[in-house]
Amino acid sequence: MDAYLKDPKAIYEASFAIVREQTMLDGLPDSLGDVAVRVVHACGMPDIVTDLDASDDFTASASAALLSGAPLLCDCAMVASGITRRFLPADNEVIVTLNNSDVPGLAARMQTTRSAAAVDLWRDHMDGAVLVFGNAPTALFRCLELITEGAPRPAAIIGCPVGFVGAAESKQALAGHGSAVPYFAIRGTRGGSAMASAVVNALAISSAGLAA
Repeated sequence: MDAYLKDPKAIYEASFAIVREQTMLDGLPDSLGDVAVRVVHACGMPDIVTDLDASDDFTASASAALLSGAPLLCDCAMVASGITRRFLPADNEVIVTLNNSDVPGLAARMQTTRSAAAVDLWRDHMDGAVLVFGNAPTALFRCLELITEGAPRPAAIIGCPVGFVGAAESKQALAGHGSAVPYFAIRGTRGGSAMASAVVNALAISSAGLAA
């Protein structure tokens, strides 16, 4: 077998150098540069930058929320697991309600998915929080319904659900939602937990003034 790089620091530095070399960042706002690099690093697809979408106030609002100690509400455990806790600037709480014992019954009563029903348990934590979706389009749809119904307004929404049923549509709904909540999304069918948590990590690193 050929020799391969083994030093963790060297691998890390080389990886991000390659990402920056192969990714066209010129068309993105400066505020999204670090986010884009981490998303590409998470998925291995430099062309995904063409699918990135965000409101002008997303980075500022999400970063300020993290610095203030706002919680992160995640649609699944995989998203939460991908968030590097040592990067978080205020020891922010990371909340996942999907496995709450009340969720299966609630989903049955609502006639929806467990992922969507779990979002109903976020109400007491949503005010000023950062909401992170990396798995279920139904969860993102339900979140938008709750906001429309008058649920507390989050500081930002990261919408990266993946799949072929509802994923693209849920992110279109996020971008066009009348509440004008600051948002980040990966348009189309691509997305996933790793990319959603990569967005959080990029914001956290920048907010805390850490070296990437």
